[in-house]
Amino acid sequence: MRHIQLTSIKLMLLLFIFPAAIFAQETLTGKTINSSTKEAVPFVNVIQKGTSNGTTSDLDGNFSISVKSLPATLVFSYLGFETQERVITENSPINVSFIEAAAALDEVVVTGLATSIKRSNSANAVASISAEELIGTTTPPTLDGALYGKFPGAIVSANSGAPGGGLSVKLRGATSIQGNTQPLYIIDGVYVDNSSIAAGLNAVSAASAGGSASNQDNPSNRIADINPEDIANIEILKGASAAAIYGSRAAAGVVIITTKRGVAGETSYRFSQSLGWTEVINLQGVRDYNEERVRESFGEAAVQDFVDARDENRLVDYEEELFGNKGLLSITNFSTSGGGEKTKFFAGVTHNSEDGIVNNTGYEKISFRLNLDHRANDFIKLALSTNYINSSSDRGYFNNDNTGTSVGVALTGTVPWLQLFPDENGNYPDNPLGSSNILQTRDLVTNNEKINRLIMGGSANIDLYKNDKSNLELILRGGLDFYNFNTIAFFPKELQFEKPSNGGQNGVSVQGSTQNKNYNLSAFLVHNFFTESNINFRTQAGLTREYFDRNGYLITATDLVASETNVDQATNTGVDQNRLKQEDAGFFVQEEVNLQDKVIATLGVRGDKSSNNGDANKLNYYPKASVAINFNEFDFWNTNSILNQLKLRAAYGEAGNFPPIGALFTSYNSFTNVGLGGVTLKGISLIGTRGNPDLQSERQKEFETGIDFGLFNSRLTGSVTYYIKTVDDLILNASKEPSSGFTTEFINAGSLENKGVEIALNAAIFRGEEFNWDFGMNFFKNKSEITKLDVPAFNVGGFGATLGTFRIEEGRSATQIVGIGPNPGSNGLQKFGDSEPDFQMSFNNSLSYKGFDFNFLWQWKKGGDNINLTALLTDLSGTSHDFDTVDLDPEGLVGNGPYRVGQLGSSAAVFIEDAGYLRLREVGLYYTLPAELTDTFLNGTFERIKLGLSGNNLINIFDYNSYDPEVSNFGGGGIFNAVEVTPFPSSKRYMFNVAFNF
Repeated sequence: MRHIQLTSIKLMLLLFIFPAAIFAQETLTGKTINSSTKEAVPFVNVIQKGTSNGTTSDLDGNFSISVKSLPATLVFSYLGFETQERVITENSPINVSFIEAAAALDEVVVTGLATSIKRSNSANAVASISAEELIGTTTPPTLDGALYGKFPGAIVSANSGAPGGGLSVKLRGATSIQGNTQPLYIIDGVYVDNSSIAAGLNAVSAASAGGSASNQDNPSNRIADINPEDIANIEILKGASAAAIYGSRAAAGVVIITTKRGVAGETSYRFSQSLGWTEVINLQGVRDYNEERVRESFGEAAVQDFVDARDENRLVDYEEELFGNKGLLSITNFSTSGGGEKTKFFAGVTHNSEDGIVNNTGYEKISFRLNLDHRANDFIKLALSTNYINSSSDRGYFNNDNTGTSVGVALTGTVPWLQLFPDENGNYPDNPLGSSNILQTRDLVTNNEKINRLIMGGSANIDLYKNDKSNLELILRGGLDFYNFNTIAFFPKELQFEKPSNGGQNGVSVQGSTQNKNYNLSAFLVHNFFTESNINFRTQAGLTREYFDRNGYLITATDLVASETNVDQATNTGVDQNRLKQEDAGFFVQEEVNLQDKVIATLGVRGDKSSNNGDANKLNYYPKASVAINFNEFDFWNTNSILNQLKLRAAYGEAGNFPPIGALFTSYNSFTNVGLGGVTLKGISLIGTRGNPDLQSERQKEFETGIDFGLFNSRLTGSVTYYIKTVDDLILNASKEPSSGFTTEFINAGSLENKGVEIALNAAIFRGEEFNWDFGMNFFKNKSEITKLDVPAFNVGGFGATLGTFRIEEGRSATQIVGIGPNPGSNGLQKFGDSEPDFQMSFNNSLSYKGFDFNFLWQWKKGGDNINLTALLTDLSGTSHDFDTVDLDPEGLVGNGPYRVGQLGSSAAVFIEDAGYLRLREVGLYYTLPAELTDTFLNGTFERIKLGLSGNNLINIFDYNSYDPEVSNFGGGGIFNAVEVTPFPSSKRYMFNVAFNF
C-alpha cells in the first residue's frame, strides 16, 4: 500500500512540471436566457466541443470562456432544457435562448471519476436532479429530505420526525443483510461521511437489552449537514454497472453532488428568506372513555378520578399537549457570484432555525460556502471548494425503551384524568400509573447533538498536450471531510424515574465526542483522440487513495452530585471508545469508443485493496462494460418520424461492500468485581462475537438494459430500465456452537438477488407564449430473494416471532416479515408481509402562466409493511384510540384493543400493517414581479423579485394505524428498518418565501 502512495505522488510531481506551450487565447462572453420567460437561466454548462474546457453561467446567466482560437464550437446544456451547439466565428457577445424540454436527453451527466457524457450516449440509467428541481418548489429542511420522489429506483424514508434529519436512502433494493446499505456520497470530489452516531440514551432506556442490539437512539445522519441551497446538480448512479468505477464502496450506489460555481462578469447577489411553521401530520386521538370502560381497564379506584376530572372539565389530551405545537421555521440564504477572466468565485451563507412540534426540541444550523476557480494560465485550471457547517439539534427522548421512561412509551400509559403539570414552584408530580411523568421528561431531559464540520476539495486540471485531433489532460484531486460531533444526554436526578426511591440511578449524564477525518487523493489521465471519420476514443487511467480515521467515546456518569452535568461529578462513571482507521488504495482504467454518436461502447476495470479486508494486500477487481446504440443517429432513420429519438442500452458492472467495522477481529470487554473486604478485581472478557480474519468483501454484480426514447420532437420522452443484480459472499453474523466460547461469528455465507424495473416519463403537455405545462412520472418496482444461504435460516431485526420479525431464509424475500400464526410452515412460522413495497410512483407537475409558477409532487407507495408495536403498547395500557372500535374481530364482538392483545402468543398478524401511502410531498405557488415593475418602483435595484407559498407533506392518505407509516425504530443503517415503537411523529411544513436577485 505504501508503494501505491509513493508512486502516485511521484506521478503527480512529474506531470506537474511537464512542459507545455502557452497559446494565445480568445475570451468569449455571453448570457443564457429562457426563450419563453426571457429570464436568465443560471448554472448552464458551457463546454468547448471535443475538449474538457468549460464553465457555467452565473446566477444572472452570464458566462465567460477562453478558447485557443476561432472558430470554436460551444455546447450549452442544462437539465430541463434542450442542448444547443453554437459555432462561434467572431468575438462578440453571445446570447443563447434556451427552449424548455420535458426531459433533455442531451444534457451532460457525470458517470466517471474524471469525465462526463451526454445522457443520449450513456448506457446507464443515471438520474439527475438540478438545483431547480431540488429547491425550486419548496425549501427542504435537509438535503436527503429533498430527494423524495425525484427519481426512480430509490426508497427515501424518514427514520424519525425529530428536527435535524434522520433519513435513509436505498437504491435498487437490498444490497446487504448486515453491512452498509447507504450510497456513497461524493461532493465536489470529496468522499463525505454519512454516519449516524448514537448519543448513549441506552444507558437509561435499556432499549438494546430486550431485543435487537441495533442503534435505537434516534440519531441524525451526517448528509443532513449539507446545505441544499449550495447544490447545482446531483447525479445518482444507482447500480453497480454505473458505480463499478468507484470500487469497494459503491455496492449501494453513488450520489455525486456538484455545488454552485462562480462565472466571470459583474458580481451578482441573491437573498432569500423562508418563514413558516411545522405541525404534526396525524394525531391518533384519545380513547372514548366512560365509567364502564375505565372500570374494566383501570379498576374501581380509577372511576372516581375519571368522574371528578370529567365533571371539573380537566380531562387532558396529553397527545395533543405533547405533539400539538406549531414549530416556527426560518431559512435565510445569501449568495454572491462573480469574478474576472482568471479568477471566479461563488460564496454563500445559510441559516436554518427550526422549532420542533415537541417543546424542548429544535434544530439550528449555519453553513458557509466559498468556491473558487482560477486559471493560472492557458493550460492549468485550479478549483477549490470549501464548506463549514455548525449545527445543534435537540431531538427529545423517543423510540423504544425497556424501562417505560421515554416520552413515547410513557405516553402509551398516560390517561386523561391524571394531573401531571408542575405546580407554581415548578415541581412535577409523579405519574401514579407509570415510571415517567411525560411532561417532566419532555421539559427536563436533554438530548443534544452538536457538529462542527469542514469539507474541502481541490482540483487541478492540466492540459499536457492539445491539438486538433487529440489532447491529454491530467486531473489531480484532493478532499477532506473533518468534523467534531458532540452529544449530551442528560437526565437530572429530580426526574421521577431517576429517583433512587423509584429504583432510579439518581441522575445520568452521558457525554460523547467523535472526531472524524476522511481525506482522499487521486490522479487521473484522460486522453481524447478524434478521427476524421468522427470516431472518438477516450482513454482514462487513474490512481486513488482514501483515508478514514475516527475516534469516538461515550462517558456515562450515574449518581450525580447535585444538578451537575459534568461527568466527573458523579459516583459512577464508565467509558466506551470506538476507533476506526482504514486505508484504501486503488486504480482504474477505462476505454470509451464513440462511433459518430451512433454506437458508444465502454470497457473498464477498477482494482482496490483495503486495510479493512481480511488480506489487506489483496487487490479486488471490479470490471464494467456497456454499450449504447442511438438508432436516430443512423442514416436510415426518418428524421420526420414521430419517434425522433431511440436508444437501446446494456451495461454490466461489479462493485464491493466492506465488512462491518470490527468483524475481522475478536474484541474484549473489561469488567470489575468488588470482592470481600473491598478488594477490587479487574479483568477482561470476550464480547461473544468471534472475529474472522479471512472475511471477504461482499461483491455485487449487476446487469441492466433499457430503452430511452423521444416522441413528437421530444415533447414526450421516456426511459425504461430492467436490472438484475446479485450480491455474493453475503456477510452474516452466524451463530457458533457454545463449546467454542463464542455466540456468533461474521462469515461469508450466502447470495442475494434483486430484480427491478424503473420507468421515467416526461411530457411537455402544453407549450404557449404565456402558459406552459410539464408533467413527469417515475415508477419503480423491486423484488429481492435470498438465492443461497450456507447457514440455517434465522430471524433478525425485530423483537421476536411473537410480535413479528424479519427472517433470512433461502428462496424467500430478504425483507419478508414472519411470526407465529395459525398456519405455520415447516419452520413453525407464518409469513405475514414484506417491508419492500409493491411499487413506488411519483407524479410531478409544473405549470407557468405569465409570472406565476405552480408546482406540485405526489408520491405513491403501494404496499410494504411495518411492524407496528406502538399500537400494542397502547392496547396493553388500555389507552388506544380505537380500543373499543370493532373492526378487527371477524365475529364483530371484541374491540380492537382486546382483540390485538388476545392475539399475543397465538398470531403476529395484527401487529404487521400495510405501510403504503399517497402523499403530496411538495407544492409551491410563486409569482415573479415583472421587470418593468421593479425598474419603475425600485429604480432597477433588483433584477428579479420572486414571492411564493409552499409546503411539504400537506396531504397524507394512509390506513396505517399510527402517526405515519414512514418510520424506523432502528435508524437507517440496515434493511430491517420497518419497525415502529413510539417514534417522534413526523410533520408537515408551511412556508412563505421571498427571493431577490440584484
